[in-house]
Amino acid sequence: MKLPFQIDLKGRVAVVTGAGGVLCSELAGALAHSGAAVALLDLNGEAAEAAAAKLREQGCQAIGIAADVLSRASLEAAAEQVKQVLGPCDLLLNGAGGNHPKGTTTKEWLEPNDLDDPELTTFFDLDPKGVEFVFNLNFLGTLLPTQIFAKQMLGRPHASIINISSMNAFCPLTKIPAYSGAKAAVSNFTQWLAVHFSRVGIRVNALAPGFFLTQQNHKLLIDEATGDYTARAHKIIAHTPMQRFGKTEELIGTLLWLVCDDASSFVNGVVVPIDGG
Repeated sequence: MKLPFQIDLKGRVAVVTGAGGVLCSELAGALAHSGAAVALLDLNGEAAEAAAAKLREQGCQAIGIAADVLSRASLEAAAEQVKQVLGPCDLLLNGAGGNHPKGTTTKEWLEPNDLDDPELTTFFDLDPKGVEFVFNLNFLGTLLPTQIFAKQMLGRPHASIINISSMNAFCPLTKIPAYSGAKAAVSNFTQWLAVHFSRVGIRVNALAPGFFLTQQNHKLLIDEATGDYTARAHKIIAHTPMQRFGKTEELIGTLLWLVCDDASSFVNGVVVPIDGG
């Protein structure tokens, strides 16, 4: 893996949730190639272990663990495994999150006759359970791992937590009120937690990615029949000054800056936009 710059994380243990996905497996790799021993956690244990196996093939120390970020028991079991195999957690990257169709409207705007069309999901049709799932996955899926793993960080030097928010937290995207609101909660929680942990030596910051192509949004942005961008994708790019989607590796520099005490020891409670303008 090519890193934008080198930092030294030797002797540090990093835990990454959502690490079976495109973005977080890449971020886990950046931490591993910087010398950290990395535990990759994901609901899909096979995906987590596959990503960890690739890192081990590259000479890194990494393990994959099946873990549900909405289950305290699952997280406690994962934390014990991390402690036994790698040691106590020093760095936590809360990457698990996502959206759900039941928290999404069909159209961007409500128009007068929409309520008469049974094919549409309007704001009034949003399923409370779907909205609840999105909030739980993004917000509780950040809070619960922090409760479990931050206990291992207490009293350890250079402890750091990085959350994954979204540019939706700054500027809500149309059609996805549940996801936008949930990520706003993650940003708010990041600021709250930075103050709360400020006297026990744990810094808390967040990345706010704009649009990056991932497994979760592939159908939204790429037409499966043609392989071209969808109308939604073209609209997003038209509103992005740099006129393109982000590349996964473009998140790495900000992550390494935030976890490196030599570079950011007085940076706490920030949510950094990475969105092409």
